[in-house]
Amino acid sequence: MDKRQQKKRTINGENRRNRKTFGMWFFLVAAIIFILFTVRFSYIAIFKDVQNHNLKSQAAKLYTSSQVIQAKRGTVYDADGNPIATDTSKYTVYAIIDSSYRSASGKALYVTNKKTAKVLAKYLDLSEAQILKILSPSSKGIFQVQFGTAGSNLSVATMEKIKKANLPGINFTQIPAREYPEGNFASQLLGMTTLKTNTKTGTTQLVGDMGLEGYFNKQLTGTNGYRTVKQDVYGYQLADSSTKGRKVENGDNITTTLNNKVQHQMETLVSKVEKETQAEGITAIVMEAKTGKIVAATQRPNMKSETPSWTNALTQQTFEPGSTMKVLALAAAINSGNFDPNATYTSGTWSLGGGKITDWVTSGWGTITYKEGFYRSSNVGFAHVEQNMGAKTWMKYIRRFGLLKKVNVYGMGNETAGYTTFKGKLEQANTAYGQGITVNVMELMQAYTAIANNGKMVKPYWIEKVTDPNTGKTVKKLSTTVVGHPISASTAKQVRKYMEGVIYNKVGTGQSYKVSGYRIAGKTGTAQIAGTNGYETGTNDYIYSFAGFAPAKNPKYIIYLSMKKPKNLTKAAETYLSSISTPIIKYLLDQEKLKSEGQQGVVKVGNYVGKNAQTVQTSLAKKKLQVTVIGGNKKITAQSLTAGKEAIINSRLILKTSGEMTMPDVSGWSQADVAQLAQMMGLKLSLTGSGYASNQSISVGTPVKAGDSLKVAYTGK
Repeated sequence: MDKRQQKKRTINGENRRNRKTFGMWFFLVAAIIFILFTVRFSYIAIFKDVQNHNLKSQAAKLYTSSQVIQAKRGTVYDADGNPIATDTSKYTVYAIIDSSYRSASGKALYVTNKKTAKVLAKYLDLSEAQILKILSPSSKGIFQVQFGTAGSNLSVATMEKIKKANLPGINFTQIPAREYPEGNFASQLLGMTTLKTNTKTGTTQLVGDMGLEGYFNKQLTGTNGYRTVKQDVYGYQLADSSTKGRKVENGDNITTTLNNKVQHQMETLVSKVEKETQAEGITAIVMEAKTGKIVAATQRPNMKSETPSWTNALTQQTFEPGSTMKVLALAAAINSGNFDPNATYTSGTWSLGGGKITDWVTSGWGTITYKEGFYRSSNVGFAHVEQNMGAKTWMKYIRRFGLLKKVNVYGMGNETAGYTTFKGKLEQANTAYGQGITVNVMELMQAYTAIANNGKMVKPYWIEKVTDPNTGKTVKKLSTTVVGHPISASTAKQVRKYMEGVIYNKVGTGQSYKVSGYRIAGKTGTAQIAGTNGYETGTNDYIYSFAGFAPAKNPKYIIYLSMKKPKNLTKAAETYLSSISTPIIKYLLDQEKLKSEGQQGVVKVGNYVGKNAQTVQTSLAKKKLQVTVIGGNKKITAQSLTAGKEAIINSRLILKTSGEMTMPDVSGWSQADVAQLAQMMGLKLSLTGSGYASNQSISVGTPVKAGDSLKVAYTGK
């Protein structure tokens, strides 16, 4: 064997050994890898976990569909059951302008023609040219555009009208919203909501920020529900799976004590006075004397004003009340045995405690009795009254009447209580005629109930009940709460008698507040306004006010009005304020009279929506209701009183149908009824005079549309 063959054999043997060795190692490595994979897959199969990710839960998520069910925010109602705050939806319109956006069949899904701008201009506060400019941006590559505030907060009705035009590329985004169907109706009490997004869930919901909406936000919001189902890869629910989740719980409903007609009447009258006087602020409230139930309340400015106010003037603003405080000072002096109505003093000015007290007529009226001093609203007289009973006694009654501390009216938050330093003879005497002491409106109203209610002081309230719509149960029921007995019944009756003198005595300051057919009690007030450098000194830099009890002998209602710093007084301040109080008191007492005389009895109002207007009108006329139908069609779409309520015989019920509206004859109507009519027809109402309607600017039978202006003149009281 030659050397070459021997070498070749040696190399082949080595190769075989190398291949064998490599094969053994490869087999060993493959076996180890196989074992590792087997162990790993077994672990995954058994424990269903990969790098701390649970495969079972991940698979469940992949094949499980979850849906959040939004809770409906609770509805707020007036005393008659009319909704005054409800859930609704608002819409934002947007336009797709990218020409590549088409359906699977090739249909254009973008704006294609100028008709779009023409149609949108009818419903948005933009011109056709402005819309065309938005639809044709200078920048390229823009997929969609919006129309700013003009294209936001669109109502359902507006959205549907635009949709009906079938405009390619026009779409809408829906957002939850709050609607106040009665318009400018106790807006400060109801408050407002804002839309907020939950960063964890991505859902949006309304959140109450002010007023009732903020106070009861938790109860009104409710709890969202959710629903989960197992599905296949195509999104269909699996046959053997069941639906799971949590039931939605809608927010609680709230019923207030506000009288729909009186509230609308008050809003109209206050707006008129604000417009005429350009007052910096006005408050108005009427309350049942014996129960504390608030019938109507408003303020200017409010959240609907051009320059809105974000505070509730009834509880969050304090002020020096002026001479309406003399009612409480008189009650304290009588009850403590320190008032002699026939004793005399010198009016005009009086030096006390290093200062001077002055009557509104600085020269005074000579030597007069304390009784006359009350009629004339003499500051000097009540400084003497305070000194006669003593500061300690007077402060005791200030606290008995609940002043200087929060009333805590349920449903009115962030209250600011009144305050006084009450130091020194001069300031102590000043408080007896409402200077040097501050109050809020609800403190005064609560204190006045002791005078009107024969010594029994009750807490004001405006929430009737809170109900759970999910169960139908009443969660909370409000009623009269007695909070004290600061004076005797005898004292209360004497004070009311003196208050009658303010209205009916020839020297009384409240003669403008007389109400035809009824005798009332009242007290006027004119308070200086404290500033950083003392009291303001402008001609009309005062707070003018009136507190009235009606009727005087056995009060059923308390009314309080104030007007701050009017810029334009062409008549006495009392004339403007009485234009609010007189028709409201007249209407309320007329209603009480109808009840007591039983003209007799009441009629239960049914649900007339959808029924023939003429048939319903004929039927109700037989029951002695005055029925007015507005609208040109036969079927009723709305009614002024909700079903289930009771209407007093001879009172008015308004029925609305669709179609063209024509102006009815409102001769002899009360201001409350005219205000209700204007609200249902969407008219801008202006009232002059007091009593009952005698003249109207829109002739009977004239076609009208929402937004038209109606002026109604009244004569008599």
